[in-house]
Amino acid sequence: MAAASIAGSGVRPQGLDVPARPVGAAEVVGLDGLHNAEFGVTEQELTRRGVLRTDVEACGPTLAGHESVSPIFVDDRLVLLWLDDPMSTPEGITAGTPVSEVRDHYPSAVDLTAPQGTHRFDGLLARDGDRAYLFLHDRTAVRKIIAGYADWARRLFDEGYGPC
Repeated sequence: MAAASIAGSGVRPQGLDVPARPVGAAEVVGLDGLHNAEFGVTEQELTRRGVLRTDVEACGPTLAGHESVSPIFVDDRLVLLWLDDPMSTPEGITAGTPVSEVRDHYPSAVDLTAPQGTHRFDGLLARDGDRAYLFLHDRTAVRKIIAGYADWARRLFDEGYGPC
């Protein structure tokens, strides 16, 4: 997939996208990304802004001030954010949220079943246009959240890719 198609048109459909604001101690990640790390932005631009860091002991680049977020880049563009606790969606979904609550907030989310014989989590893909949240869960509660371009979230699920 070419970088131009990954970046999308920049036009956001109405629906799941809610302005990001803190929920308790969590920082909210919307379907446009973080307030200083938007989906589609280049690694070079994030580095220029001082947001992307490669000088820390991690499995890849990190976002300054966002220790609970792992960025995933394809063709130099930010396509996904792999979120850890205490990050949340605008609806307050975090790691540990019951799957039933995710279904209540995202009734059109698509069930994704992990391949048998693997140690991977099942998923719920809540899509809004070209963006989505992928909620990885143990059938009881959310364990990980990935936000970003829907096609890349689905590919991540299908291929079993992690942030490292």
